[in-house]
Amino acid sequence: MSEPPDTQALPGAGTIARALRGGDGLASRILLLTMGFVMLAEIAIYIPSIANFRNNWLRDRLSAAYTAALVLEAAPPEAIPEALTADLLASVGAMSIAVKYPQTRRLLAISDNPAQVAARFDLRTASPWSSIAGAFLTLFGPDDRNLLVIGDAPRGAEFIEIAIEGKPLRAAMWTYSVNVLLLSLLISGIVAALAVFALHVLVVSPVRRLTSSLIGFSQAPEDASRIIEPSGSRHEIGRAEEALAQMQRSLLRELQQKKHLAALGLAVAKVSHDLRNMLSTAQLLSDRLEESSDALVRSIGPKLIGTLGRAIGFCQSTLAYGRAVEPAPQPQAFALCAVVEEAIDVVAPSAGAHIALANECPPHVELVADREQIFRVLMNLLRNSVDALAAAGPQPGRSPVVAVRTRQEGGRAIIEVSDTGPGVPQHARANLFEPFRSSTRPGGAGLGLAIAAELVEAHGGSIRLLEQGVEGGATFCIELPASVLGPRRAAAPGEPPR
Repeated sequence: MSEPPDTQALPGAGTIARALRGGDGLASRILLLTMGFVMLAEIAIYIPSIANFRNNWLRDRLSAAYTAALVLEAAPPEAIPEALTADLLASVGAMSIAVKYPQTRRLLAISDNPAQVAARFDLRTASPWSSIAGAFLTLFGPDDRNLLVIGDAPRGAEFIEIAIEGKPLRAAMWTYSVNVLLLSLLISGIVAALAVFALHVLVVSPVRRLTSSLIGFSQAPEDASRIIEPSGSRHEIGRAEEALAQMQRSLLRELQQKKHLAALGLAVAKVSHDLRNMLSTAQLLSDRLEESSDALVRSIGPKLIGTLGRAIGFCQSTLAYGRAVEPAPQPQAFALCAVVEEAIDVVAPSAGAHIALANECPPHVELVADREQIFRVLMNLLRNSVDALAAAGPQPGRSPVVAVRTRQEGGRAIIEVSDTGPGVPQHARANLFEPFRSSTRPGGAGLGLAIAAELVEAHGGSIRLLEQGVEGGATFCIELPASVLGPRRAAAPGEPPR
């Protein structure tokens, strides 16, 4: 017993079979639409063609009538047998034949039982619209609708007319219509099958590949093997494949980074927890420095205690950040110059003696913001500048200097931290304020600018890197909302100094 043919062995056969079964939504719609469009085109062609078929059928009858008229005119009427007349009418398919001359109208032949004529059609003056209307009236009109047909006559006559039955014409037109319908269905099926196969190869298959990649990648977005491999085609689907591959690679990197950050955050939280306890012990021990008899030790003691206190606060905030976000700013009025000086004191040991730290803020200016958070912003920016100068040195012909300046512009507080170092490389500017991606020196964590940007944005401000001037270096500009910068107010009587 022979096995049935495998439809998958034929090119496109499986696709067409699935489309016919309705198993492939897109292919089946394409198949049906293509067949529908071909059938519409066939209908547009059929309407004038059926009218032309009717006219040609009638002309054939008139041509036969021409021949019969020649025979009938050549012989005297009494010499023509009735059987011959009946045979001529049958060969023409007419009930009567008449010729119109300029002066007379001659009835050449007539059947024994002529039927009544219901309509008159003149082929000499027929227009396309009247031919179409007559054709559909013949197709869908009454079966017994007989027709008087008029056409050009030979040998100087004005016209020839024949009376015919409507049934033969109607039957011939229906046979022609059925043949056209069957041929149209065959053509539409072939065209639709070829269209489905071509679209399956060019569109459906690539789109299905895109869909499978999307579904597979969504199920395991951390699996790099599920990233689509672009086909390299330059059409729209090929470009969509390249865009999808790029998006999947970007998402994979982001997920890996988020996973890394989550693990790192847990590790930092654990370290901060233990480090906070150690620093608390160190702070308790450092309190004894104030009791030292050495004047230098006593002067360093408060700064050391303050630094340890800030370190403990940072550890505490790190633990809090692991649970939520940075605490909301607690605005208060404070002297900006004093905070800048404290930040410089903390960074000064890293700067050493060869890097100058300049506080160019006017002493009479105060800021209304979270004092501790502004200190952290300034400390991170100053430390970045000091590290850049220590690693690469200043611009040629310039001294290593880091300066902090303040001004008011358009009702906003402007704080600038600038240095004479090598500046920020162009490739690092795109991710300048993103954590773990903004560091431009070996060993850098890439967190300083990210922390500074987060704290400034919490105040409703912004931070940006200014374009490098002719002299080079890097200048970070902090903008804080209006009404936060103003002259420092003197303390009222009985009020503690600020």
